[in-house]
Amino acid sequence: MTSRVYAYLRASTKEQDASRAREQLEEFAHSKGMTIATYFTENESGASLQRPELFRLLDIAQKDDVLLVEQVDRLSRLKADDWQVLRQTISSKGIRVVALDLPTSHQLIQSGDEFTNCMLEALNGMMLDMLAAIARKDYTDRKRRQSQGISKAKAAGKFKGRPEDAQRNEKIARLLKAGMSYTDIMGTVNCSRATVAKVSKSLKETGITG
Repeated sequence: MTSRVYAYLRASTKEQDASRAREQLEEFAHSKGMTIATYFTENESGASLQRPELFRLLDIAQKDDVLLVEQVDRLSRLKADDWQVLRQTISSKGIRVVALDLPTSHQLIQSGDEFTNCMLEALNGMMLDMLAAIARKDYTDRKRRQSQGISKAKAAGKFKGRPEDAQRNEKIARLLKAGMSYTDIMGTVNCSRATVAKVSKSLKETGITG
């Protein structure tokens, strides 16, 4: 059976472009004489195992197929236990992970003799574990710095949280004053009950009621 190449592209949030590295992966595949069979793209955190597209890829892929990623951190920012679960899933199916930022993995594309393949797989596995650990550390360090920055800003009275949508709140206020129910406002404005309640509370505090 001919090995297939599956590309996995991931971004952490909906605002980020998960397909950003597609051209780079295509160029790499072409340079190695490979054709990417399917792209699996999703916007999910690399720190979570809840990634439907990744596991759809792993379900489809067969022994010796290639899972191609731009960087190891696209595959994992997982804590150690979760990374081992993912690694075991990949290893048990005999899927070869090739990452553009992991040169040792590029050699897995070309089949060699049994001894060479075993050596390359062992070396690549060790490097993969190391880069996954570094990706996790980068993730936790960034989260810690963000938390420290927010705490410092709060202490200084500078942290305001997410900016309020003034135009949306004005519309909610008008509808409240017109006597519309919370449920109807939520459907009209496409907001949560908590947001309607917050605007209602603000109106009451300022002495303006519907």
